[in-house]
Amino acid sequence: PNMDDWRKFLQMMNYLNVTRQDKLYLSVDDITVIKWHVDASFAVHPDYRSHTGGTMTMGTGCTTTTSRKQKINTTSSTEAELVGAHDMLSPILWTRLFIEAQGYAVNHNILYQDNKSTILLAENGKRSSSQRTRHFNIRYFFITDQIEQGKIEVNYCPTESMTADYMSKPLQGALFADHKKNIMGSPPIELDAQECVAC
Repeated sequence: PNMDDWRKFLQMMNYLNVTRQDKLYLSVDDITVIKWHVDASFAVHPDYRSHTGGTMTMGTGCTTTTSRKQKINTTSSTEAELVGAHDMLSPILWTRLFIEAQGYAVNHNILYQDNKSTILLAENGKRSSSQRTRHFNIRYFFITDQIEQGKIEVNYCPTESMTADYMSKPLQGALFADHKKNIMGSPPIELDAQECVAC
């Protein structure tokens, strides 16, 4: 540890002190719609591994948040995003099964993604693969199978509206505050309906 680490530690402790009274507000808009935001930061760790962040909501506030280092090295941001989506697939599918076991039908289990190349690879599998993506491990196309079976949908969400950024990047300023409000259940930021339908 050095003086910079000490400064970061003090800043974190001050933030925890200031926000200790914050409350998490949760509500459900539609029990049949589950929304997941999944994002990855490419090669941000000292060993050049990427980092996955994810959130789940059914209305106001996020009931599930995830932030974890990826277990393999990736060679591009697209691959990191695909690995991140794969990493989140277990809780995405489990949550659907849990809600259905309670007697509710899940009409939409949506995974929001801000990388259009990743969306194409997830939806089309190797059919969308090029020379740059031929090396992707076939297990990361399990998501393609789940999409074809109708168990999940993958939709585009612009980066500035990607709540999972809060879990994968060191955000600052207004973007940090906006994502925190979304996670904690405060009124959501205004979104462009054409860019992010039901995001």
